[in-house]
Amino acid sequence: MTPVQTYLQSAGDLERGRALFAGSCAGYCHALEPDDREAVYLFDCEWKHGDSDEELFTIITEGILDTRMVGFGPNFPEGDDDKYRIIAFLRANQESCS
Repeated sequence: MTPVQTYLQSAGDLERGRALFAGSCAGYCHALEPDDREAVYLFDCEWKHGDSDEELFTIITEGILDTRMVGFGPNFPEGDDDKYRIIAFLRANQESCS
């Protein structure tokens, strides 16, 4: 089982992912609800820079060149686990992509 799959099964981990997203991502660039911000809305099915868990992990870690998306590197309190919790939160709240 991948870390994201594991965290998807835990309400506590999903809540931590939500809190991290709200404090690190939604407060500055991305939104929790669709709006007209410059940064893409991450709960739909139209991601621009990859959509696999591995690609999202890399984006959170390294950022995206020539965009406002900075890399967070190891700066979350629980490191890689927190990045996977954010991804799990995104997955748990993503629109159906059929």
